[in-house]
Amino acid sequence: MEPPAAAWGLLSVAGTEVRAGRREPCVLSLGRRSGRYGIVIHSQEKENSDPDYIPINSRFKCVQEAEETLLIDIATNTGCKVRIQGDETAERLFEIPDEERCLGFLSEVQSIQEAHLKASLPEPKDSASWHQVEKNLPGLLQASSSGALGFEDDFNALSLEDKRNMQNHQTGSRREPPPPPVPQNRQFHREKEGTSRDQPKVTNTMRKMFLPSTQSGQREGLIKHVLAKREKAYVNLHNFRFFVGTWNVNGQSPDSSLEPWLVCDTEPPDFYCIGFQELDLSTEAFFYFDSAKEQEWLAAVEKSLHPQAKYKKVQMVRLVGMMLLIFARKDQLSNIREIMTESVGTGIMGKMGNKGGVAVRFVFHNTTFCIVNSHLAAHVEDFERRNQDYKDICARMSFVTPDDSLPQLNIMKHDVVIWLGDLNYRLCLPDASEVKSLISKNELQKLLTYDQLNIQRTQKKAFADFTEGEIKFIPTYKYDSKTDRWDSSGKCRVPAWCDRILWRGGNVNQLRYCSHMDLKTSDHKPVSTLFCIGVKVVDEQRYRKLFEDIVRIMDRMENDFLPSLELSRREFEFENVKFRQLQKQKFQITNNGQVTCHFSFIPKLNDSHYCKPWLRAEPCEGYLEPDESTDISLDVYVSKDSVTLLNSGEDKIEDILVLHLDRGKDYFLTISGTYLPSCFGTSLEALCRMRRPIREVPVTKLIDLGEDSFLEKEKSVLPLGSLDGEEASEMPLQVPKEIWLLVDHLFKHACHQEDLFQTPGMQEELEQIIDCLDTNIPETIPGSNHSVAEALLIFLEALPEPVICYELYQRCLDWSHNSRLCRQVIFQLPRCHRSVFRYLMLFLRELLKYSEDNNVTVAMIAALFSSLLLRPPPNLMAKQTQQDRQRAINFLYSFLLAGDEE
Repeated sequence: MEPPAAAWGLLSVAGTEVRAGRREPCVLSLGRRSGRYGIVIHSQEKENSDPDYIPINSRFKCVQEAEETLLIDIATNTGCKVRIQGDETAERLFEIPDEERCLGFLSEVQSIQEAHLKASLPEPKDSASWHQVEKNLPGLLQASSSGALGFEDDFNALSLEDKRNMQNHQTGSRREPPPPPVPQNRQFHREKEGTSRDQPKVTNTMRKMFLPSTQSGQREGLIKHVLAKREKAYVNLHNFRFFVGTWNVNGQSPDSSLEPWLVCDTEPPDFYCIGFQELDLSTEAFFYFDSAKEQEWLAAVEKSLHPQAKYKKVQMVRLVGMMLLIFARKDQLSNIREIMTESVGTGIMGKMGNKGGVAVRFVFHNTTFCIVNSHLAAHVEDFERRNQDYKDICARMSFVTPDDSLPQLNIMKHDVVIWLGDLNYRLCLPDASEVKSLISKNELQKLLTYDQLNIQRTQKKAFADFTEGEIKFIPTYKYDSKTDRWDSSGKCRVPAWCDRILWRGGNVNQLRYCSHMDLKTSDHKPVSTLFCIGVKVVDEQRYRKLFEDIVRIMDRMENDFLPSLELSRREFEFENVKFRQLQKQKFQITNNGQVTCHFSFIPKLNDSHYCKPWLRAEPCEGYLEPDESTDISLDVYVSKDSVTLLNSGEDKIEDILVLHLDRGKDYFLTISGTYLPSCFGTSLEALCRMRRPIREVPVTKLIDLGEDSFLEKEKSVLPLGSLDGEEASEMPLQVPKEIWLLVDHLFKHACHQEDLFQTPGMQEELEQIIDCLDTNIPETIPGSNHSVAEALLIFLEALPEPVICYELYQRCLDWSHNSRLCRQVIFQLPRCHRSVFRYLMLFLRELLKYSEDNNVTVAMIAALFSSLLLRPPPNLMAKQTQQDRQRAINFLYSFLLAGDEE
């Protein structure tokens, strides 16, 4: 029963109150008591009792919850939940079925509180003092404390401009502007004295606080987006000098001062960005262990910085032989923030760090920088492999933000990118004598027309968006160490400009670009450049004024308009998804509303991520101005982490994405598709019982094999009665045919292959090899020896249970000091695991007999294969120590050196 309007009601909504799991019918009304406006709660189960009353004052809170648990997009009235809390009452939860009426009710509540806070007077102690506040509320002077229409009529009689002014006065007078935003990407948040606006992470339930004094993360994000768009209005360009240097030191230690390289300008630079390659060529460094060379070269650099300024190291990052150092003048340190490092290995299996890149990103004043140091694939003919390395670094190098709700940053999402290193691009001239003759005649420009990097950039195959200064120095590779003499070894390498420095971004002026012939430590010569870079420095006064203007405009816009999106499509089907083969589909979203909007993909109820592991949306969040559109790419890629569940049928190419619009509704995208099973990611037990390619095995039988493989591992021998037909009459294979095909190919064709298991394969060839093993039993494996070798490693890495089972991992480490005990562990393996281990050891021992040709060493093989055959259980992966890795290597040593006696 609704209370009489004359007594209580100014505006009412009917619903239920949720208490201890029970729902009690009630009516919420706006009313006044003793001159105070408040919420009146009339319980229909307690008709004879007095209604509860919660005054609307500065300590009053009203929160609307927008549920996001539905998996379909419903535009109809779905109701809403409201939480109300007063200064002396606990929080209470109400459910209002009529959403439209509820939103109108909440809007009036918000307006009353804003008007109350605008008055900025102490809380009234009686009706007389409240009357003084009432005089400050425009349009409320004539309100009757007992009139049935007094509140509703008079408040709605306020002009729209009056309501805006009330909000503008409150908001504009109390807000401090946040730190200036960094454009082009979502910036990280830093604490600043006097601010208290923390950006909340995305949760399954998004709440809107009806508190004018509390600025939500959504609102702050929009303000920062608009500020970034109008950055030119409050920044000035100030020039700073950046020294950038690169040197491949060929595993040598410093043997002289580095001043001829680092101090070649009269005026000291503001920044040093120094990259090294081949810092350490030892096997230990190759497999991520510490290197003494790191400290040697760091100390040499610190001693040789410009003497006319004081510097401090900002950051250092190293991956095997690649090291990047950033130094800055001490008087500039306070202007540097959000420093992050990342590394990407592009060596064998896409992660070994003999080749790849390391990077440091930071914000200096209001300009974002990313410095990349890379060492790309070697050999004259392998320019396509260098292009692939470049693309891999660009695709995989991402800086994880401290706030998980913000997207990761890639290399190109920075104002200035400087890319340096031994890029290894050579000259397309095979005759070293001809090249040396042109150099002696100083015909460098003619030579540069044969430069592979220039050719690949022209063809837009790599570094297409980068700029390089004019090269006026002779090639920096290859020299006899300790001399200025060209390579006189038997290989007689053709000279080349391997060592380069490129950049992208605006306001970059290159002052010089040169090599340094005085330094003879290595077979490369160091290279350096000096940049004068215009950095955006914030004018605090102009920034504050613009901030206040934007807040006022946004206050008006938010009251008048709700955000809205238009999607070009909502259903996506990916057909014939395969292991390690990327599929992409794009769709477009358009802001068809009248206000700037923020969109983001959010997790569904009880999920921690917005999508399944094999799916990604790029970008996963962003801002759109009115009438602005952007393309979103949906990428499906099955990696080793998701392949096993898809192979077994426990997972499918099915998902629903929730695209959330702040202050707006949710949009639901349906993802479906078909997956083609792969032998990669399938258990050894199941593969040993498949005599046909996996694509020819019915899906139901694959599921049975997956379930039976667990029993076989437990019992070591599995009864064959569960299979029918041809396969039931034959014993399981001793090793999977896929492993036998890969190893047999390498044994016949690759024992003499230079740098086997150290040079990565080509992506296209790897896809062909995987398809070949999944669909037939070939007589020959397609692709190069390097691709076949990497395919074997990928196969071993993708096994759901490694060759040495997880349950024996710790025992292997504990017994690694004793070769007899190591052999006892192998005897405890299930039959097929034991057979595969012995088969691989026989092959590797054979391979080591030809180490002079293939450059394979026991240390390298033990380190590489121990990481695949003897993997820690998933729950211990993050806890694995360097000592654990060394013990795993020692475990394999005894089998590689002494054999595996039965």
